[in-house]
Amino acid sequence: MLVCGADFYLHFWVSRPGGDGPAGPPVAKQAFSKTWSTNEILLVGLGDSVTAGFGARRGYGYFDRLVKNPSDEYDEMRGICLSAVFPNLHYTNLAMSGSTSMEHAEKQIPKLPTVNSNVMAIVVITSGGNDLIHNYGHTPPREEAMYGATFDEAKPWIENFSQRMDAMVDRIEKHFPGGCEIFIADIYDPTDGHGDIQRTGLPAWTDAGKILGAYNEIIHGLAKKNTHVHVINMREGFLGHGIHCAQFWSKTYDSKDPHYWYYSNLEDPNERGYDALRRMFLIEMQKTFSPGK
Repeated sequence: MLVCGADFYLHFWVSRPGGDGPAGPPVAKQAFSKTWSTNEILLVGLGDSVTAGFGARRGYGYFDRLVKNPSDEYDEMRGICLSAVFPNLHYTNLAMSGSTSMEHAEKQIPKLPTVNSNVMAIVVITSGGNDLIHNYGHTPPREEAMYGATFDEAKPWIENFSQRMDAMVDRIEKHFPGGCEIFIADIYDPTDGHGDIQRTGLPAWTDAGKILGAYNEIIHGLAKKNTHVHVINMREGFLGHGIHCAQFWSKTYDSKDPHYWYYSNLEDPNERGYDALRRMFLIEMQKTFSPGK
């Protein structure tokens, strides 16, 4: 079908088709066919609305789907969840929508459950995204709401984020005497790497990509400094599923799934995005825990 003129603009520049069905990378089913551990395991969610599951029905956020499969789970993912491999799994989600990295350090870490030394913790985190996108350019940029900042303005806030994340990891590890593994996602880019956030109706932000890159470098650095920290590359995994998803000429175009994985607020995944994200977490967890890894 030939698309031209206004129709071309609407289809390839404005349209953000959500698609349907499963999304994200395949997960090795065989790795989830055997028990990983019969010990008591505590899964803890920390962070912002992505871990809280905003934009998805209850039971369909990535945290919920890590715990157990929904009743209408896709055939390829049935039985692929942490309950299947950790029969003594307990869980709690402390994440809160709209929260910043400072709030994660100051308000959520102190609420970590106290457990015995025979319990191992698995902690999943999304942090830092709200530091960047708030307050959408409606207020002058500041720490925890730096939208519109220049890189020079953001330097001290970036350094504070680095120190804050190091301290969070240290506090989490010390809190769980039975040991813990920390899985933290980096921050995705709804512009698919183009940096043209103004196409969403928000103000243009020249240094957004540079500041986002600095935050993600800090997150990836956590795993380089600590063998118990594992980074989920959410930014890379979501490329091609942002505001340029329909543009076949884009270098990030995904011809197998040219669809939008973000919710209407631009900040959070939609349900297909959450499906993809839980797969990314599960793949990294399988590398860490599976007896046959």
